[in-house]
Amino acid sequence: MGLLRRLSWLLSIGFLPTALLHAAEIQRLQTQQQDGLTRTIVHLDGAPEYKVFTLANPDRVVIDIRNGRLAGGFNSSPAGLVENVRHGRQGSDLRIVLDLAATAQARSFVLSPSQRDGHRLVVELEQQGTASEPGPVLTVANAAPSGERDIIIAIDAGHGGKDPGAIGPTGAREKDITLQVARELKAVIDAERGLSAILIRDSDVYLPHAERYQKARREEADLFVSIHADAFTRPDARGSSVFVMSTRGASSEAARWLAERENAAELVGGVSLSDKDNMLATVLLDLSQGATLEASNAVAENVIRAMASVGNVHKNEVQRANFMVLRSPDVPSLLIETGFISNPVEERNLKDAQFRRRLALAIRDGIKDYFSVAPPHGTWYAANVKPVERHHTVSRGETLAVIARRHGVSVQSIRSANGLASDRILVGAVLRIPVSS
Repeated sequence: MGLLRRLSWLLSIGFLPTALLHAAEIQRLQTQQQDGLTRTIVHLDGAPEYKVFTLANPDRVVIDIRNGRLAGGFNSSPAGLVENVRHGRQGSDLRIVLDLAATAQARSFVLSPSQRDGHRLVVELEQQGTASEPGPVLTVANAAPSGERDIIIAIDAGHGGKDPGAIGPTGAREKDITLQVARELKAVIDAERGLSAILIRDSDVYLPHAERYQKARREEADLFVSIHADAFTRPDARGSSVFVMSTRGASSEAARWLAERENAAELVGGVSLSDKDNMLATVLLDLSQGATLEASNAVAENVIRAMASVGNVHKNEVQRANFMVLRSPDVPSLLIETGFISNPVEERNLKDAQFRRRLALAIRDGIKDYFSVAPPHGTWYAANVKPVERHHTVSRGETLAVIARRHGVSVQSIRSANGLASDRILVGAVLRIPVSS
């Protein structure tokens, strides 16, 4: 699955920084068989720091809980693939071993307290048809498997088929321009080590809006980029823009997901809403959307800054709108208006192959800038790319705390990097963002 999103989910549904964790008391362990999965639930009195891995010959799952201890009267109930439960000490850690009836793939996550239950460490087991090898270790510090996979960018060429989009003064059709830009963007992304692109459409076909972002989710994309060309009644309107989902749009999409969760596919990261009560499902979805919107905004800022080097920017700030294609709750998404096709000059630019390549290179550079700072765990970028200093243009309503949180650094580090004596900042100011706090 997309490791950036998997990490986001693991963090959003219960992981806490190591400094905030305590010696966890394990109160009970229960195992259920449901929908072809064996689900072991470890009930604890607080958020655990843990790791889970599989072993073969014989098949078993090992759960190590840092400074864990068993509560008095602890009990367990094997079921499904779990034939037996054993426990012991591994140094200061509590080790729980699940003896399995067959080879299985394991995945784990933590659920925060609900009205009925406290913290729960959930290990889901899916039976496999081949002999198992030692599985990936999931920890608070590294919640994704190791490896050096490519970061996956899903590129959506707007409109298509029966929907031509906007028409330029000389007859250029938006659906053709967007496909040409999308193909060029894929080419320059694929040429970069550690990045790979997929096209949502690669021909003149019409795809419903929801199908576009759903395809990106199925392909486990780390980022969804929708390409468009703007139009206006006045021919002098010009410049590119970058949009992310509005809060209103996110809220309406959340309502739809919650209403349809009985039939909906699980969220990326392996967390299904269908078996959660209303309150827990709402919290999980809200946390996932919040992290996704933050990431969307951060990458959009990098892209619009890079695009300013190619041509006019219609709006210097990231825009927010209720576009259907941006509604994925678990894949960071942005929509790029590459220019006004209704403007004769910009229509001519968009029809020019050399301009489209410069545009694609700028978009790619913005994406690279973002992932150089926030690479998904387990990717080539995470293992090999050294973060570089970033810059942030202050928008109306932003505070230093908001900017620091968005970039994953401390307020004090931004103050120090910019020589600020206080938290007061001016709209339009360009701040240096240090590599780390």
